[in-house]
Amino acid sequence: MSNAPRGAVPQRDGQTYAIIPKLKLGLLDAPTLRKLADVIDKYQIPVVKITAGMRLALVGMKAEDVEPIWEDLGMDPAPAVGPCVRNVQSCPGSALCKFGKQDSLALGLELDEKFSGRKLPSKFKIGISGCPISCAESYARDLGFIGTSKGWTVLVGGFGSGKTRVADVLAEGVDKDEAVKLADKVLNIYAEQAKPGERLGRTIERIGLEKFKNLVLA
Repeated sequence: MSNAPRGAVPQRDGQTYAIIPKLKLGLLDAPTLRKLADVIDKYQIPVVKITAGMRLALVGMKAEDVEPIWEDLGMDPAPAVGPCVRNVQSCPGSALCKFGKQDSLALGLELDEKFSGRKLPSKFKIGISGCPISCAESYARDLGFIGTSKGWTVLVGGFGSGKTRVADVLAEGVDKDEAVKLADKVLNIYAEQAKPGERLGRTIERIGLEKFKNLVLA
């Protein structure tokens, strides 16, 4: 991995690489789409896939093409591997969806700006759903938010990998500013309490939910 080109992930064949450009919440505009299409054509990239984390993976390029591709894209690599905040996933929320109770895009963009790539004991995913339908799978994320008519419900400790864990409720009825503050506190306490490689949910199971809540909400 250390010999891989910048922002590149070695593939199964041991000869080609994948890159994941940084897309905030999966949002795209026309100039970015045109630039992506031009790069895909120019370098004959064989596989382009939208990932489960609302990102775009370009797969199958040679090592010598990776840096020129980054230069042509003019985009930064997304934090796709390693122990850090990997991605912030969001539904359209009240800005676009008729079911939305809260503005998940606004909260998601702020969380992405503040925390994306932040180093932690293990990988960490954030899901923001603008209503209880929970299209961003907030109960299956390390840190989740669900919009209600009374504000945000904050969830901690969910994940879908290995033995699936449903997130616990940390707080209810908080506004956007308080949701951001709680997110920062959750990340800080997780960094302090977790063992290396331990997901947040396992940390909560080990130290106890009430202790974790007290540490975050103190």
